[in-house]
Amino acid sequence: MTTDSITAVEADPRDRVHAVRHRYAHRGDRATPQDWAYTVYLSVILGAVYVAPVVYLVRTTEALVSLPSAEAATPVACLVAATAVWGAQLTGRFWGPLVLKPFLLHVFMSTDLSPTHYLGTIARRRLAYAGLGTLLAVCTATFLATDLFDHPGSALLPQGLAVAVGIGAVAPVAWLWGQVRTVRENVLLAAAVAVAVAAVAPLGRSALLGGGGLWLVTGVLAVAAALLGRSALRSVRTVDLARLARESARAAEAQTFAWTGTLHHALDLYRPQPRGLTSALTRPDGRLRGHLAQGAVRALRTRGRALAAAAFLPAGGVLLTLGVAEPDARLATLSWTAGAVGVYLGSGWVGESWRGLRDELTLAPLLGEWWGGMLARTLAWPAVAVVVPVGLASAVTVLARWPLQGGGPADAVLLTAGTVVLVLGARFLREMKMNLPVELLLPIITPLGDLSALRVFVWQFDGLVVVLAGVLVMNGMPSASGAALTALGAAACCVWAGLRRTGWSLRPLVSRLGRV
Repeated sequence: MTTDSITAVEADPRDRVHAVRHRYAHRGDRATPQDWAYTVYLSVILGAVYVAPVVYLVRTTEALVSLPSAEAATPVACLVAATAVWGAQLTGRFWGPLVLKPFLLHVFMSTDLSPTHYLGTIARRRLAYAGLGTLLAVCTATFLATDLFDHPGSALLPQGLAVAVGIGAVAPVAWLWGQVRTVRENVLLAAAVAVAVAAVAPLGRSALLGGGGLWLVTGVLAVAAALLGRSALRSVRTVDLARLARESARAAEAQTFAWTGTLHHALDLYRPQPRGLTSALTRPDGRLRGHLAQGAVRALRTRGRALAAAAFLPAGGVLLTLGVAEPDARLATLSWTAGAVGVYLGSGWVGESWRGLRDELTLAPLLGEWWGGMLARTLAWPAVAVVVPVGLASAVTVLARWPLQGGGPADAVLLTAGTVVLVLGARFLREMKMNLPVELLLPIITPLGDLSALRVFVWQFDGLVVVLAGVLVMNGMPSASGAALTALGAAACCVWAGLRRTGWSLRPLVSRLGRV
């Protein structure tokens, strides 16, 4: 027996885990210095082109959220903390801190080491990195969106930093909790967070604490981080390794798609599989149900996406209406933009009709060449499922805010309808996306260097870019009718570009339309 083998046998689990990770980190396919240099270069370009102008614009205007006192800051802190915990839980269900490279996980699982030794060490390291990143993100958002850092000598500054540290401590452990605990336990935790917010926010706004509401929030966050972290780390030893292996394999495949292809292919790996209600697509006599009924049944077969759409569409309609009904308000543009983004996200979760339309445009027409029938069959449900909830939420909001201060109801209706049409056009453009075009990889030589990566970045998020740019252009238009016409023109361009993505040129398109 050699000296190396004796040392390997006598090494404790921590040293063995470190040795495996060290060998894996020094494999031949790791990133080269040139790769790191290009990543840094691209980050600098993105920051100079996109981030720096936004930061300058935000810092030279009035703060979006004013925090004059601890009483006013406590509800905001509670809302931010709750959002961070809920978002971390949801992220953990899909991509948690225990997800490893499939080969590395296979090596660890093939040894006599317990999951606590190799997963616990990795989890603690990743939770520390996540906590630091969350802290920086919360501080950056506070610096850009509030006036908390405008007065360095204020007593609110140390309290705000303490709350940020508390959020940076509780969000990572909630991330781990979301992965290692069951769905029922995650729902209970989310409900407990909602109850805590409902109890702490009113107490912090009252005069009982004498301006110490933020300290109360910090204490609650510290206790929650300690309890959740202790419980989540203890649950590492009971993690389902087979499920973790499947999650790691899916994450590796998604990373490959994201780096070498398109993000929508990577996201498709995380789409829930339709379940149940197969027989509900047909009537008792065997005939298919109507277009709306088919779309509703297909949406209900993925209940999680349907519930998300049912939440985002009305919420987006409310925010959208608040933004267009009172254009002179300080948060009007932000509300308008957030509402449009919410409707855009919800429009993609109402069902699988968008994918069905793309398949019928790109594959052989199994149901005949009747163009009008295909459009009615595939677009009836998403159009109705988006317009009806947004319209009802908008009507309720207008009635609740009546009389409108920024203009008549006709202007609000035009702007709301125009934004919804723009969102549907952007969603059509995004869902008709195919593989990454090779021409996007051609270099674009500028004084700043090669900007082809920026072009690929914009192509990956084209639907969201269209929504954000369209809302900003509509906001700058002098009249509501002009803004609505602009949105209609942008939606038409999105539809035409989407059809072009599926391979349809002008002459075949007109010929097929003539067969209706």
